[in-house]
Amino acid sequence: MKEIIQNKDELSYELKKRAISEGFAVSAIASIPGSSRLKLRTIALERWLEKNYHGEMKWMEAEKRKNIESLLNGAKSVLTVGFNYLNEEQKEKTKFKVGKFGQGEDYHKVIYKKLKNIGKWINNEIPDCKWRICVDTSPLLEKAWAEEAGLGWVGKNSNLINKKYGSWLTLGFIILTKDFTPDNSSQSLCGKCEKCIEKCPTNAITEPFVINSDLCIAYHTIENRAQKLPDYIEKNLNGWVAGCDICQDVCPWNKRVPFNKSIEAAPRKWIRNLNIDSLSWDEEKWKKNLQGSTLKRIKPWMWKRNIKAILKQE
Repeated sequence: MKEIIQNKDELSYELKKRAISEGFAVSAIASIPGSSRLKLRTIALERWLEKNYHGEMKWMEAEKRKNIESLLNGAKSVLTVGFNYLNEEQKEKTKFKVGKFGQGEDYHKVIYKKLKNIGKWINNEIPDCKWRICVDTSPLLEKAWAEEAGLGWVGKNSNLINKKYGSWLTLGFIILTKDFTPDNSSQSLCGKCEKCIEKCPTNAITEPFVINSDLCIAYHTIENRAQKLPDYIEKNLNGWVAGCDICQDVCPWNKRVPFNKSIEAAPRKWIRNLNIDSLSWDEEKWKKNLQGSTLKRIKPWMWKRNIKAILKQE
């Protein structure tokens, strides 16, 4: 009969180790309900919503986002993980720029599959522990819980920043009904640096840590369903056809991040080769290219709208 690990510290170590073996760059644990910082982050979220800085992203208003315990009855801990999506091939210069987060495989599916494997391990090693996976679309204060667990700190561009991997991380979580040993929370290391604020061409970072989506290039190229982009966005696209990495590219913490050489992070060929001819692609070709991509959220007509907006500025 298989011996089941019982020691709390050993279980916590093995759980995080398992996450790394699945291909995550970093992993850490936070206790629920967390420290006072979660209350402060929740208040900040409420302020952000009141100002309507979330634009058409109405899912951000979900009440469950303010209470992690509402997502799993008896929740006591949360495993937080970060997937490094930075790949060396993303360095290639292209006329039409695509946010690095969306160049490889759909990170929702990549992260979910890895977390599911961890869940199977939990079922085997800790059978009395129930769990729930949360990846991006779940109503969770993701960056706040990642910060609480010590995965990194929330930077002035509102992205989570890790000492080794910068902000080139997509996040995943497993909420757990067992009391694991928490890691130390992160403290901000941005200091006086405000390069992300200074370099944003549309002044979308209205103050440290606060993004006005209506001024954000990434928001408009991905979420805006209008037939035409606002003039103040169009004139500042500078090639960004899907997403925008400006506030990350200028961050000092992102300068020496190790590359993820896995196929999951490698940019797709069609993304590297986007050009003016892409305007002539029919729905079927767009559908084929976008299959298995995070960027399928951008409809074919939106891609064409964004490309035309860039060409108009030349």
